[in-house]
Amino acid sequence: MFPIVLDLAQARVALVGNGEPALRRLALLDADAARHVVVYADDPLPDLASAAGARLRRRLPGAGDLAAVQIVFAVDLPPDRLAALSAMARAVGALVNVEDRPELSSFHSPALLRRGDLLIAVSTNGQSPGLAKRVKRFLAGMFGAEWQGRLDDLAAMRQGWRAAGAGGAELARWTDEWIDRHHWLDGEANTFVPATSRQRPSAHASFSRRRRSPPSLARVRVGGRRAFGIRARGGAPRSRGRET
Repeated sequence: MFPIVLDLAQARVALVGNGEPALRRLALLDADAARHVVVYADDPLPDLASAAGARLRRRLPGAGDLAAVQIVFAVDLPPDRLAALSAMARAVGALVNVEDRPELSSFHSPALLRRGDLLIAVSTNGQSPGLAKRVKRFLAGMFGAEWQGRLDDLAAMRQGWRAAGAGGAELARWTDEWIDRHHWLDGEANTFVPATSRQRPSAHASFSRRRRSPPSLARVRVGGRRAFGIRARGGAPRSRGRET
């Protein structure tokens, strides 16, 4: 397996199926902001037809249809039709996922845990979707709704550090220090107030005195202009030459 994260807002997707599994897959695609989805169903459930709307084609796709897409999801069809559909999709170069049939699939869809922009994927390479779902439920107890706020906070900190001139190694080190300082991943996460209910940290926040802390931002004047600089602890600001 080689896991990747696809931007479905750009990919062309075909969903093939008639029943509840197809309806659930369509809901997942819509939740992932998939913009270019065509649903092929020769005998769709009324709820599926309603959810698909103008995207519905009341037939199964041909080779020309599959050649026009990049990703194919196939569910709840007889085994012989699924096998033929998989072969057709592969022949035209489309990636295909046949639900619960890893031998017919060129990729697998993992169990997903979402906390805003934090996405945790669990995959068993198609060997046991039930186990993947159990692991997802286990992780859901460790990563609560507060993680979206935490990610927002950390992203704001990182943006401030980058604006202060931090490089990749410093960003990685200071990110680890911030996570350790707040005990997000050491079993104490539930003892902290969710980030959405507390004040967002600033790029000026202090770190442990035992380690080198990230610099704070300081306004300095360079040639009569105000510019952002980097101020190390106890030192004078060093200009980065960026105007405000």
